Amino acid sequence: MKKLITTLLMLLAPLGVMASEGGLHLDHVDIDLKDQEALQRGAKYFVNYCLGCHSAQYMRYERVATDLGLTEKEVMDNLLFTGDKIGDKMTIAARPADQEGWFGTAPPDLSLVARNRKQGADWLYTYMRSFYQDPSRPMGVNNTVFKDVGMPHVMWELQGVQKAVFKTDVDAEGNKSEHFERFEPGIPGRLSPKEYDQVVHDLVTYLVYMAEPVKLERQSLGVKVIIFLLVFTVIAYLLKKEYWRDVH
Repeated sequence: MKKLITTLLMLLAPLGVMASEGGLHLDHVDIDLKDQEALQRGAKYFVNYCLGCHSAQYMRYERVATDLGLTEKEVMDNLLFTGDKIGDKMTIAARPADQEGWFGTAPPDLSLVARNRKQGADWLYTYMRSFYQDPSRPMGVNNTVFKDVGMPHVMWELQGVQKAVFKTDVDAEGNKSEHFERFEPGIPGRLSPKEYDQVVHDLVTYLVYMAEPVKLERQSLGVKVIIFLLVFTVIAYLLKKEYWRDVH
């Protein structure tokens, strides 16, 4: 038993390292993939604020309609604005080379962004709420989660433009380093902080869904498989006892 506990602790140890790697504080977000209203709102925000620069080439509009409980007409009226067809992938017209010239780097495809990063949902939720005013940057903004980010704050009209306060620490050798301390209000946006947090929550919910559209189905199937194995284990044990009854 002692060896078993030791082995489990050794297996779990890397998880703790991964979670704390970089020392970055991430705000937790609760994601419910069964909340279709949140998913539908998130899809709208994604199309309106993200799809202009970021593609989602592994997702089709038709799949979004089916999974999110939308009709083809609702998708055509609310999510399709470029003449694409319902069966098309969620791609963009801009060329990566042009985008690299505009932003310094080509914006990544967002199909799997919620799975590509550690603590993906929490990272995205914190990132979208951590832009701050920085006149030294080409886009006029920076981000406490992604330093010197090339992406503009596309949702600034909703959140507004906040200011970041940094604290300067000096170590024993006199070296100075800055650490983020808090945000302060700047230019107000159309939404209150609580309303903007809900917008980001819905957007992240959609990004989590898009990264693995079959997640709920996979989890449901997994439960059924476990139940089957448990029942089969009982049957196999009873058969074993029956076969070996006369031997003993």
